Amino acid sequence: MTGSHTVRPYQSYVYAYPHKTAYRPLTGHPAGRPALRELWAGERKDALSLYLHIPFCEVRCGFCNLFTRIGAPDELTTRYLDALDRQATAVRDALGDDEPVRFAAAAFGGGTPTFLTAAELERLCDIAEKRMGADLRSVPLSVETSPSTATADRLAVLADRGTTRISIGVQSFVDAEARAAVRPQRRADVEAALGRIRDARIPVLNIDLIYGIDGQTEDSWRSSLDAALAWQPEELYLYPLYVRPLTGLGRVGADAEAAADAVWDEERLRLYRGGRDHLLAHGYEQVSMRMFRRGDAPRQGPDDYACQTDGMIGLGCGARSYTSRLHYSFDYAVEMREVRAIIDGYTATEDFSRAEVGRYVDGDEARRRHLLQSLLQAEGLQLAEYRERFGAAPGDDFPGELDRFEARGWLDGSAMASGLLRLSPEGLAHSDALGPELFSPAVRAAMAAYELK
Repeated sequence: MTGSHTVRPYQSYVYAYPHKTAYRPLTGHPAGRPALRELWAGERKDALSLYLHIPFCEVRCGFCNLFTRIGAPDELTTRYLDALDRQATAVRDALGDDEPVRFAAAAFGGGTPTFLTAAELERLCDIAEKRMGADLRSVPLSVETSPSTATADRLAVLADRGTTRISIGVQSFVDAEARAAVRPQRRADVEAALGRIRDARIPVLNIDLIYGIDGQTEDSWRSSLDAALAWQPEELYLYPLYVRPLTGLGRVGADAEAAADAVWDEERLRLYRGGRDHLLAHGYEQVSMRMFRRGDAPRQGPDDYACQTDGMIGLGCGARSYTSRLHYSFDYAVEMREVRAIIDGYTATEDFSRAEVGRYVDGDEARRRHLLQSLLQAEGLQLAEYRERFGAAPGDDFPGELDRFEARGWLDGSAMASGLLRLSPEGLAHSDALGPELFSPAVRAAMAAYELK
């Protein structure tokens, strides 16, 4: 473990690469912004992922830096779904009919998709099916919800339309901790929502919990874990608390210096290890630093959580799309006024045939992305697969980074004999430090220059 304790363990949650703050307006194309039809020409379309983004919530949690707004006045959800319908029509047209278009997975995220009414959720599913051609009842479909919006009528729609996984953000079963995280909720309401989800008989229930909340102790953390385990969720995600700029907690005195404090780092590591060990002892397997799956839980497919892959179609103003050479989206913001302006601009858009902002992914960036996203999974990276795809070994392409990881005890040396590059338990614990070290200098510079709005 040489050097582990000199590295800040909580630097950045890497859920996609390159990060959206490295995207820029795509104005350098000879004909202006690139046409989607050009971008998708020649791409494989037989196993696409479909993501629909709903950027609305009833409240904004104190830790949240997602692209979302509170409430939707003046029929805004109707206007948003109208725009989503127009965008879906344009994107499906851009995909063409030269070869079969098939979706292998779908997800509704946000925000909170279940902020929509039951009737609006029906329309959302219709957009995915009738406009995009996704058969929601025959592919894995994951939907995010919250305790206050997981109502019986909404869940009935989702179950009927083929939802296979519901993910609910609980964060803590301790009311005082929920208040400390600026997430107003009562445990009784959370339990009632979980009961409704189980009654809907959706195959996979995921519960999100957060550790590192002000006032949280090892005992209270164990209490939340046990409360979640009582529902026998097929999945649990354990997230470390981050205090980010422009969030509710970021405005009440917890600044960047506090977030980097070594005492808090050690506290979160201790809670993480305790939570990890508790779940492993209860028959869960670790899929990544954050994700734990019950040993007998149904799988969602061969790439069930590799949604951040090439061949991703994102619809909605906060969604990303991925081709093999360009990642693109709309503008991004955290500050409420900017978020509202972007949503208003999206709902007024008539022409969705071109990409707005994004980042091209060249050979080096593709290698980094593949290594990063594979290595952060507990099963690790198949060395033969990497060599087949890129014509070299990871150690040839990234000798400095991998040497550092090995020196810190973050790599599982015994896995190499099986043809795997895999993190050790200590490496998984430091995923939020390891991931950012694989960012390219160009992406780092773009992220540093981004003005968060």
